[in-house]
Amino acid sequence: MSSSATALVLDDGFARELPEMALAWQAADAPNPRLLVLNEPLAADLGLDAGWLRSPDGVGFLIGRSLPEGATPVAQAYAGHQFGGLVPRLGDGRALLLGEIVTPDGGRRDLHLKGSGRTPFARGGDGLAAVGPMLREYVISEAMHALGVPTTRSLAVTATGSDVVRETMLPGAVLTRVASSHLRVGSFVYAALTRNDDLLRRLADHAIARHHPAAADAERPYLALFESVLDVQASLIARWMLLGFVHGVMNTDNMTISGETIDYGPCAFMETFDPATVFSSIDHAGRYAYGNQPAIAAWNLARFAETLLPLIDEDADTAIGLATESLGGFGRRYEAAYTEGMRAKLGLANDEAADGLASGLLELLADNHVDYTSFFHALTAAARDDAEPARGLFADLAGVDAWLARWRDAGPDADAMSRVNPVYIPRNHLVEEALAAATDGDLAPFTRLLEAVGAPFDERPGLERYAEPAPVDFGAYRTFCGT
Repeated sequence: MSSSATALVLDDGFARELPEMALAWQAADAPNPRLLVLNEPLAADLGLDAGWLRSPDGVGFLIGRSLPEGATPVAQAYAGHQFGGLVPRLGDGRALLLGEIVTPDGGRRDLHLKGSGRTPFARGGDGLAAVGPMLREYVISEAMHALGVPTTRSLAVTATGSDVVRETMLPGAVLTRVASSHLRVGSFVYAALTRNDDLLRRLADHAIARHHPAAADAERPYLALFESVLDVQASLIARWMLLGFVHGVMNTDNMTISGETIDYGPCAFMETFDPATVFSSIDHAGRYAYGNQPAIAAWNLARFAETLLPLIDEDADTAIGLATESLGGFGRRYEAAYTEGMRAKLGLANDEAADGLASGLLELLADNHVDYTSFFHALTAAARDDAEPARGLFADLAGVDAWLARWRDAGPDADAMSRVNPVYIPRNHLVEEALAAATDGDLAPFTRLLEAVGAPFDERPGLERYAEPAPVDFGAYRTFCGT
């Protein structure tokens, strides 16, 4: 290993503290690894040298084949409720936790691979990933970060030099992902199903120390842990809703304890405002539709609460009562976060005025089939006395004019609006265009899209098409899990 990497240490805190949930494993070999994209600002934040990461040794590190001495990559065990049905043993079927890195600012981050080959959790899958879905996670997770949404980050995507078999043969790739941790509600479901109270307690203590240290000093630490996760998830889901983001697969194994967005498979950004918007090809009943996301988050958190009951109180009835009372606060926390965010989008200082205006606005958007992101960008112009771009999005001019008059009377702040209403999001047609080109070896469209969404609030000349909705002939959009 090069001298640039000799000081690199990958800690194995998760595996050391929770060996029952960590299976030592190695990444599959890649016959001809080639770095496709490297997140140099993130590398710097992690204290990693970008020049070294681009070297053969660095690329080997990014795919898990050239690790520092003492590193112990593991596949993590977890369970999950997939579309509401419990799967007791999921785990990292095509992923590996390389270890935890201590950043220059003293923080701790997981370094994690996706598409690194089969593990014993693979359940018949090949454990591999294609270039397109890995670049998809890269661009959307980095867009989410730029939009101010807590999220896992993408450090690199590396082509493996081998093909993967899907509907067709596709070039393979490995994503190198960074997260505060990969602890999930599904991690707790797995531990609870073992009926090993010691394991459950160690997992909860690990989560408290890693993410919610204030809970350790509470009268009931494990109830405080639950309430801390309620808080971060209420804030996260509100941010999704305010941006029109649809996760698409909100299973309990995809809800983090940290409050970060994880796993960008069938996700997409809603364009025409419609609470029933679904993108996932397998979500036939609309369980994970845009408008259902707050309720699904509450359902997932109820499953989390169930795992913690033995730790909250020895008396089952007392534990259930306390957890139920805490869970009842999720809706209030979510509504408060959403209302505050919508007030900012509308540029208003008064919560009551914003609440009344928001409900009428959403009805107008839905009835007129208006593009959600375009409207709020145009509304910022309306706050600067140019209402025509916003009016032009509506068929019902009388309705929108009446709404705009009430909104202007509330005194919107255009500068405040421009800080929260993005010009650019990863438009679905542009994502597909970029991924198709990259699959054929052309990364230029991907790079241009990444440039646009990396600074989403700054309108720039030459990027007009990145602010426009999909053309009519793009049709209904469907996404897939990418496995």
